[in-house]
Amino acid sequence: MAASLIRALRELRPDASFIGVAGPRMQAAGCATLVDQERLAVMGLVAVLRHLPEVLRLRRQLGDYFLAQPPDLFVGVDAPDFNLTLERRLRRAGIPTAHLVSPTVWAWRPGRVKGLRRAVDLVLSIFPFEEPFLRERGVPVRYIGHPLADDIPLETDRAAARQALGLPPAGPVIALLPGSRASEVGLLARPFLETAAWCLARRPDLRLVVPLVSPRLRGLFEKILVESGLEARFALTASATATALTLVDGQGREAMTAADLVLSASGTATLEALLLQRPLVVGYRVDPLTYWLVKTLKLIKVPHVAMANLLAGEELAPEFLQDRCRAELMGPALLALLEDPERVATIRATYGRIHRDLRRGASQEAARALLELVPER
Repeated sequence: MAASLIRALRELRPDASFIGVAGPRMQAAGCATLVDQERLAVMGLVAVLRHLPEVLRLRRQLGDYFLAQPPDLFVGVDAPDFNLTLERRLRRAGIPTAHLVSPTVWAWRPGRVKGLRRAVDLVLSIFPFEEPFLRERGVPVRYIGHPLADDIPLETDRAAARQALGLPPAGPVIALLPGSRASEVGLLARPFLETAAWCLARRPDLRLVVPLVSPRLRGLFEKILVESGLEARFALTASATATALTLVDGQGREAMTAADLVLSASGTATLEALLLQRPLVVGYRVDPLTYWLVKTLKLIKVPHVAMANLLAGEELAPEFLQDRCRAELMGPALLALLEDPERVATIRATYGRIHRDLRRGASQEAARALLELVPER
């Protein structure tokens, strides 16, 4: 989303320059980076606590840098626990601040709205139900639609995606997306692999494709695959020259496009699957302490964790969380979808309607809104 926003801002202001915490796509769009994005990609209470000293040090250093060299505008992208404190510090110094992707205050920890009001001059909301929620609570907000809905076409070419990934043109394919963070892959790779093996034992014609967002995460996934002892199971296919399991670098969208079904971690991938009109099953685990705190303190205020289900208003994508994230539950859910074309057609029709509703030219709308905050030099 940040990369798309940078490109839209450049169209309106070709002289603009960008610097921040950038991953590969932001850097390709022309953003210089002060910190490698992966150093901040931690999730879950225990993982965050383990990395907390470094995270706090990096946030302080970023604040010092931007106070010494004030930008015309600071845009925090997601990561509210990291960004809102930084935004509040910069805003107090007179630097205009905006936040792209509303914190999920409508889902949990609603008290954060007060901190959001103090931290930002504008929130760029990407989901329609967020704008009235925030406006009623005094937060300056503009609904822009979702950039992914603009980037992903309403119709996709499954055959071309399969050819690009070296997958057979015919036969069922399931994409496994075990997350974009090391902590997620560490917790989800094994149950996802066990689920894939469970399905393959009952449907030997299955092919499985796993996109990994970085070489580091691919190495972690391959390590877990070896430790699981399942390698041989995936090598036994009808073809003597092919394996049932294909790992690819990046290309998550292409893998979902090529697939009939998706088994995904909860996160942006569930929204991408929706936009690609791919039925999915959601599996997710966090460390036990985080889960215990969330359940005990009743921190979650919404009926579903997957954005695909929140937007649909019903659990079209079965969710298997924590102890339920295991092969004997997720496997049957996947095969039930694979063998029910009428249900798949209904899901695809609902996802297509939501996709059309979210297409609003989000990055261009965001760029126009942000430039209104930039003082003229």
